[in-house]
Amino acid sequence: MFLISNITIADTPSPTAVPPMAHLLDIDQLRTFVAIAETGSFTRAGEVVHKTQSAVSMQMKRLEERIGRPVFARDGRGSKLTEDGERLLDYARRIVRLNNEAVSAFTGASLAGHVRLGVPDDYADRYLPEIMARFSRSYPGVELTVICEPTPDLISRIQDGELDLAIITNTEGHYPVETFRRERLLWVGSMRHATHEIEPLPLALGRPNCSWRRTALEKIEETGRRNRVLYSSWNAGAVAAAVLAGLAISVLPESGMRPGMRILGLADGFPTLPTVDIGLARSPHERSALAEALAEHIISSLDNMSEAAAAAE
Repeated sequence: MFLISNITIADTPSPTAVPPMAHLLDIDQLRTFVAIAETGSFTRAGEVVHKTQSAVSMQMKRLEERIGRPVFARDGRGSKLTEDGERLLDYARRIVRLNNEAVSAFTGASLAGHVRLGVPDDYADRYLPEIMARFSRSYPGVELTVICEPTPDLISRIQDGELDLAIITNTEGHYPVETFRRERLLWVGSMRHATHEIEPLPLALGRPNCSWRRTALEKIEETGRRNRVLYSSWNAGAVAAAVLAGLAISVLPESGMRPGMRILGLADGFPTLPTVDIGLARSPHERSALAEALAEHIISSLDNMSEAAAAAE
């Protein structure tokens, strides 16, 4: 027998107490928030999430009240993210993506239709096999159209509603993207030839408005080395052919390296090049469940590739 006396039990919260609802983030508000960040406008975001501008504004007011911080600052006619807004954006994308992934896990078999993806051919060989294989296994009834073009052309197609998604690079702030990978830009030559020793240095680069071409020429000019562009093409295969044949030197991201190529560095007299941001651009027009599902597969596929590469090092 136990005797308990003279004990006062204070109002102690239950170990299973649930935090106030005000601390829970609303998925719908986060989805709208991401749409504003990607389109740069409350009005265009409303078109994406099928809400009026006033409804979008009200959602963002409630979101700011919920987190206790402003997430947008006026920037002319557009809306610019505050520092807290930038922090929230990463969380919001992950929360929305995880929500979509959970829903797709139970409804994926019923998805069917057509989705359009754009990819620069610099990345097609490296990225597409994994992305297409995973997506096809999950959604066998979906038709996937892939267009391989340079980033500027893909951005135009996205803006015109001709693509649902595009993997693009080096947008320099011209279009909102979700950056998911950063790679080194490399000088490359043929393993079978000493093309890098030729004077003046022969180069195979993209067309004159290509940002990698501008960077390569600026960097090589800084060294004072004479050079000449012998081959120009938007097609990565054509540029790679010139390199592998020992006809010229080029610049490529890590994922664009091909068997038979070698990296040229400081020891070879080549300056260090900047990194390259690779990201996912989404259509500012209506978004489909298929496009969201493909976006999730792209991100997860490239995450798996990054982990595999890190394990191999």
